[in-house]
Amino acid sequence: MPPGFFCLLADPSGFLGTPWPAALWLKVFQFKVMFPPPTGRISEMSWEPGVWDVLSNCCWAGVVSFSGTMPTLRLLPFSILLGVVGILCVGLTGFWCYHWRGGFGWDGTARMFNWHPVFMVMGMVVLYGAAALVYRLPLSRRGSKLPWKLLHAALALVAFLLAVLGLVAVFSYHKARTIANMYSLHSWVGLTAVVLFSCQWLMGFSTFLLPWAPTWLRGLYKPIHVFFGCAIFMLAIAASISGINEKLFFSLNNATVLYSSLPPEAWFANTLGLLIVVLGWMVLWALSKPAWKHPELDSPEAQQPLPEEDK
Repeated sequence: MPPGFFCLLADPSGFLGTPWPAALWLKVFQFKVMFPPPTGRISEMSWEPGVWDVLSNCCWAGVVSFSGTMPTLRLLPFSILLGVVGILCVGLTGFWCYHWRGGFGWDGTARMFNWHPVFMVMGMVVLYGAAALVYRLPLSRRGSKLPWKLLHAALALVAFLLAVLGLVAVFSYHKARTIANMYSLHSWVGLTAVVLFSCQWLMGFSTFLLPWAPTWLRGLYKPIHVFFGCAIFMLAIAASISGINEKLFFSLNNATVLYSSLPPEAWFANTLGLLIVVLGWMVLWALSKPAWKHPELDSPEAQQPLPEEDK
């Protein structure tokens, strides 16, 4: 290889988890360096045309990090695992309501109530978490941010509409059965999450999507938006597991087999609750991981010229 060139190498086995020193590397591209880095860190480079885009995509996909070392967990396999856990949460919630709680309907009976946990887990937990992680996708760092803003807003809007359907299902069931509303801690936490979610979506839409908002206002509101996004998600997780627990108490308290004896339904629903907690941990961990965060304005990759609609 000619002097002054450095090979950046990538290996599918390394991508899936093999540590950097032990990986069998395959050549992807070359770029000039001012001097060979003695510690293996990629530093003080003079980039060939197009190399930054390739390296940026590799980094945010989890192939390499900006420090030149492999991250401990790659974004792509983590995203796949997160998607599987999210699908399991929705599928197991539906199976629980169908197998043990009598199925689904829209007739004011308990079958109508069963839509409530399904819609809430699907909207306030799974889709809400997906919306929060849109800006962790590698492609969101290239080109216009407008499509990603629209995707983020659309996923959040669908999540909110599902939450509204979930509230309609439970309130209609309570009305048909003359059951009191809003007396339990679960109902207080859940409704607080939905109300804050609606305010969060409206504020985000008016600040980041409407053209009237100045840059300084977006910069001022962004950390507030991020904080309340995480706070609302945590409320949704708390409401989900408290709702599962409340439903088990109400359904098994007067049954032949009590909740305290841990019948199969209790084992299943308790496991579902733990799975929802795991999903929440995974989303919050991904949001807090520095290597996967969207570049800040003062970072090198953020100095690229922005399209007119993003200025």
